[in-house]
Amino acid sequence: MTKITAAITAVGKYVPDYILTNKELETLVDTNDEWIITRTGIKERRILKGENKGTSYLGIKAAEDLIAKKNIDPKEIELVIVATATPDMQAASTSAYVATMIGATNAFSFDLDSACSSFLYGMSVASSFIEAGKYKKVLLIGADKCSSMIDYTDRTTCIIFGDGAGAVLFEPNEEGMGLMDEYLRTDGSGREFLKVAVGGSVLPLSKENFDDKLNFVKQDGKTVFKNAVFNMADASEKIMKKNSLTNDDISWLAPHQANKRIIEATARRMKLDTSKVMMNIQKYGNTTSATIPLLFADYETQLKKGDNIIVTAFGGGFSWGAMYLKWGYNS
Repeated sequence: MTKITAAITAVGKYVPDYILTNKELETLVDTNDEWIITRTGIKERRILKGENKGTSYLGIKAAEDLIAKKNIDPKEIELVIVATATPDMQAASTSAYVATMIGATNAFSFDLDSACSSFLYGMSVASSFIEAGKYKKVLLIGADKCSSMIDYTDRTTCIIFGDGAGAVLFEPNEEGMGLMDEYLRTDGSGREFLKVAVGGSVLPLSKENFDDKLNFVKQDGKTVFKNAVFNMADASEKIMKKNSLTNDDISWLAPHQANKRIIEATARRMKLDTSKVMMNIQKYGNTTSATIPLLFADYETQLKKGDNIIVTAFGGGFSWGAMYLKWGYNS
């Protein structure tokens, strides 16, 4: 009996029209274009403007892009997963609204959150449903309106994050394409170093903590950087060793776009040439759950069926991991 694997068969993306440049940030905080580019690699990021537009808006647009490109009936989609750290609201499911708005009326849905690792973990979940034979079309969306949790007077965070969304469709494959293996980890002792303290059940929003700006993301940059560099590279090495892959076997590295220096350090440890490293952080900044699917969308025309791709991410929690993916189609 032929083994069923879960392959990506389509991608879609959406980024807002408004471009927040480094030059504009110079008018908001004490920073400059050269400093930002040198330390992060970011030149600009997209920001979602307009009232009552949240993460669901981004996700809907990315899904609609995929549906139009793939030319599928959304009623064929059986499961919609929205990977996000910035859901529209508490209690109400963002994914349920997205599924309804894109016409996936025969699908069930749920949100998945593990900070910047959300999409990576979502790939594991989506693939498991396909491999188990339960569903044939699973739509995984990575979307975040990071600007909703950013203090634009805090130069340690406002220079990094942007808004965006990407979507991928997983379907069964009998040719050996798709998700081959994974290495996923978490360490809860790291949650103090990267977090939005207010708004959850531990510390509900109040006037006092709102005035103290505790509803914005805060991070210990040095600690996060050190852990991200080590763990993304370590996870990528482990998944390669586990599958007897050399750097010559790897077609592409698709790393979470948190910081150019982190990406470069991961590639060096894997002994990968820079030509094999997917990177678009210069255009979008860190879009959290959206970075990996945005890479797939931006590099789609360069990807070939059977390409060996290492996908890796690191996020708050701490959470991290790496995956071995064989690309499923020629565009």
